[in-house]
Amino acid sequence: MKEYKVKSEDTKHFSLTINDKEIGSLQYEKWFSLKAEMILGGTRTYQIEPKGFWGTTIELKQHENVLLNFKMNWNGNIIINTKFDGTERDFIFKNKGIFKNVYLLLNKEEEELIVIQPDFKWSKFNYDYNISTTDRFDNLDFNLILLLTAIHCVNYYMTMISTTA
Repeated sequence: MKEYKVKSEDTKHFSLTINDKEIGSLQYEKWFSLKAEMILGGTRTYQIEPKGFWGTTIELKQHENVLLNFKMNWNGNIIINTKFDGTERDFIFKNKGIFKNVYLLLNKEEEELIVIQPDFKWSKFNYDYNISTTDRFDNLDFNLILLLTAIHCVNYYMTMISTTA
């Protein structure tokens, strides 16, 4: 089990850290945008962008190769479909409860892989995140990509909720 932190510099820049060492980042084009760039290890970059006319499906690409996509379904869960190493896997991202500000990433068998707890910072008027992962998650080859995708899902979820409120 590992503990990660995501610190927001502002509404567009999020840094993923472990033991106070930055290992990745998520950078949005603009506030309330779904388009973003994911950077891991300072060199590997991925593009996150909506697909189609309505933009309801979000894709993560490296160059033009789609590695995963996600879409919010009718019950508010986000279904993440990955395509790493020619193997498709599905994950479920969801809010733990109506009044709880906790988000979960589950595998297809609905086992918890990640627990994300947002931490609102009044001084920045933005969220930082505390993340706990399980050993099963830590053993995935693409875990850091999935971790930053989960942060994008939290931001996406909060954007969808705030625009409908």
